Amino acid sequence: MHESSPAPAASILTSAESDCIQPKIWPITHRYVYLQPINYKMALVESSPLEIRRRRRRGLVSSGESSAAALADNSSPRDFMLLFIQFQVGAFFKDMPMSPTNSPHVYENPLVSRNASAEMLEVFSPQRKFSTWRRIWLALAEAEKELGLPITEEQLQQMRAHLDDIDYHEAARQEQRLRHDLMAHLQTFAKAAPLAKPILHLGATSMDVVDNTDVLLLRDGLQIIRLKLANLIDSLARFAQQWKDLPSLSYTHLQPAQPSTMGKRAVLWCYDFVLALADIELRMETLMLRGIKGTTGTQASFLELFDGDHEKVKRLEKLVAERLGFQRVHPVTGQTYPRVMDAQILASLAVVAAAAQKMAQDIRILAAFKELDEPMEDEQVGSSAMAYKRNPVLSERVTGLARWLMGMALQPMLTAGQQMFERSLDDSSNKRLSVPEAFLSADAILDILIYVVRGMVVHVRVINQRLMAELPFMATENILMAATKAGGDRQDLHEKIRKHSLSAARHVKDMGLENDLLLRLRQDPAFAGVELDKIMEPRHYIGRSVEQVDEFIAHTVQPIRDRYVGRLEHQVALKV
Repeated sequence: MHESSPAPAASILTSAESDCIQPKIWPITHRYVYLQPINYKMALVESSPLEIRRRRRRGLVSSGESSAAALADNSSPRDFMLLFIQFQVGAFFKDMPMSPTNSPHVYENPLVSRNASAEMLEVFSPQRKFSTWRRIWLALAEAEKELGLPITEEQLQQMRAHLDDIDYHEAARQEQRLRHDLMAHLQTFAKAAPLAKPILHLGATSMDVVDNTDVLLLRDGLQIIRLKLANLIDSLARFAQQWKDLPSLSYTHLQPAQPSTMGKRAVLWCYDFVLALADIELRMETLMLRGIKGTTGTQASFLELFDGDHEKVKRLEKLVAERLGFQRVHPVTGQTYPRVMDAQILASLAVVAAAAQKMAQDIRILAAFKELDEPMEDEQVGSSAMAYKRNPVLSERVTGLARWLMGMALQPMLTAGQQMFERSLDDSSNKRLSVPEAFLSADAILDILIYVVRGMVVHVRVINQRLMAELPFMATENILMAATKAGGDRQDLHEKIRKHSLSAARHVKDMGLENDLLLRLRQDPAFAGVELDKIMEPRHYIGRSVEQVDEFIAHTVQPIRDRYVGRLEHQVALKV
């Protein structure tokens, strides 16, 4: 990050409830943006000396690589790899702007570059993660000092002074040596705060730091999802209110059915997201820290530290939790918090995805019917070949991301089921991918839908035209009743309507002409006493659609608006 960049994120120890939905403006650097683990942790194998030499011969090496490659012929593989790590990892993490990748030869995660918001990317960024590790080490040391362990205020002050200024180059060098990311960052922190080195991580296991950090990130990610859901619900309710009395065709089996209104359809979409919000709120209300429990969850190391004093061990866990903004911890754990918790949270995100896919698919079909259009910018191109095209590309993107997210939700379930006894490490590599990317996907989906709903274009005349083309068939029961009241024979009238309807259907389907059922009935003397124009008023067929919209907004949406008052003006700026 350049020296002139803004200060790093405020402490995550403040209450998530106070966060505003307005996106923070974070510097677009590697440290402050989610990085796909497959890129920065696993792909170094692609940068072996032989690979560098091959790329050098083809003229494909970067400036950093070229300096390293110049020494390749005279270096051992191990020495060259260390040299390359110095260039590549140092450039990757330290003081370099990103785009968000710094090489066109490295895979770029579309969730980062095209979809997810800056605020969600920051939550799952290396800076947030590793600075939170340091805050947990600090919280643990402060609690241990309060309970009587020989920890000095000078040690704590030095820790507090280096919570955010992380030397990523040094951490990468340490991890290459130790093959353990937490120990690498522990050593890096110890170099920054040497007075605190003797008491850092005292009594703790990795998961006392890693898993509690993950819970804090889950909390902050859920907060963003929750607020964006509330914004989407509010926007859909506004759309429904505007179009609550616009009659439109309903569809069952994707075939025309009894009319509803455009507003009533919108509250159907909205209600799915209300249910999704309730699920996310439940996840937040029941979220617990892993706690401070040591290697296998028995707290044996802390019991040793406090000379067998069980009350102090329990007090230690409570003090750390409070410093991290939590009142509750899991009552029992193995080495990790229960991995079913990840499964529960991603299942809740998958509910958001299911609701989004249903809505996006409806919009895509309505766009094909020419009843609705997504917002379209002045210079936006629909097709490279067909210049007239106006495709529902945003709803299509939502559909694809939703399908990805629903598939991703299976991963933590498989991981939870695979865990053996107190813990097995196969959770880590999977969790690094599945959890952040599920949040990035849900975040992108919600931003896109908020943007679409707020700019949706309704084609009233097309909606009315399509409704009136089908309404004569739907009105036949009312016409039958009116003609019977006028003195006709119900059975004879039914047969006449059946025959006229079949003829009109052939007129439409076989000849491609307009529905002429009303004309046929007007020309039949049996229906001379029926006021067909009055019967054909669409509002006679929409039931309580208008009232249902009003009642839904008043009784279901308004309490949500009240809970999120002042936070429903989220402004979306799509990347593409």
